[in-house]
Amino acid sequence: MESSTQTTLGSRSARLRGLFVGRPWWMNATMLFCAYMAFIYMPFDMFFKLVADDQEVWFGYMLTGWAAKATEPLHWAIYGAGTFGFYRMRSWMWPWASLYVAQIVFGMIVWSVLYGSDQAGALGLIMSGVALSALIVLAVGLWRSKSMFRQPPLKDANVTYSAGPETEPPSN
Repeated sequence: MESSTQTTLGSRSARLRGLFVGRPWWMNATMLFCAYMAFIYMPFDMFFKLVADDQEVWFGYMLTGWAAKATEPLHWAIYGAGTFGFYRMRSWMWPWASLYVAQIVFGMIVWSVLYGSDQAGALGLIMSGVALSALIVLAVGLWRSKSMFRQPPLKDANVTYSAGPETEPPSN
């Protein structure tokens, strides 16, 4: 006989697993990155980081101070939309997720031209190449995933809500 604690943990575990159903691992990782940025990093960046320390990069150009602080809500909105869009596999995520990642690739190239240093050395070049390659692969993968974003939004239908008779699935 299972205790109520085990049943509750089991249903929570099933709900957690249900969050990751229907997407490839790399898309789940991208969704988790967006969630981290939306719920942990961007609130810290907006509300706790000093204006003097603030930096935001757009298309490879670094904004600092108040200019950076003024553009933070846009980054926050992008990561929030990415989290929701990947979670529900919304059709509007294609082509925008791929184009945003491609913009990051473009920005990395512009950044290296504008702010790159001859002091980076071989290891810095290798690490930059690895990051750039990974982002290119991600952009192409997102671009080729058009059919996944055209499917009906993912629901929690495959998750059993058994914590009690008063518990109902969340309404969408």
